[in-house]
Amino acid sequence: MAKSYVKFEVSEEIQNKALEALEIARDTGKIKKGSNEATKAIERSIAGLVLIGGDVEPEEIVMHLAPLCEEKKIPYIFINKQNDIGAASGLDVGSTAAAIVKPGKAKDMLDEIVKQIADLRA
Repeated sequence: MAKSYVKFEVSEEIQNKALEALEIARDTGKIKKGSNEATKAIERSIAGLVLIGGDVEPEEIVMHLAPLCEEKKIPYIFINKQNDIGAASGLDVGSTAAAIVKPGKAKDMLDEIVKQIADLRA
C-alpha cells in the first residue's frame, strides 16, 4: 500500500528511466543525495528533478518534499524503493531522496521524464 505522502504513482518504466537519468547525472553532471541535500536543492531552485522514496520510514522525513517541489514548480517523482535511489546515487545503502542538479549527458532523458510526469498529472 502506498504511503500517505505519495501523491501519485508512476509506471515502473518511468521510474526506471528516472533512476537511469540519476545514474548518468551522477557520472556526468551533479546530484544531491538524501532528504536534507534534496531539500536544500529545492529551496535554492537548482533541482531539475527530485526522486522521493515511496517506502520511507518514518514518513515525516520526506513528507515536506512534494509540497515544497510544487511551491517551487520543480518536477518530482516517487520511486517505490529507497534502495533503488541509493543504488542509482552510487551508495551501498538506501537514500530517502535525491535531486538531479546538473543533468550532464542525461539532459534529453530528463526533459522526456519531466514531460511524462506533467502529462500524468494533467
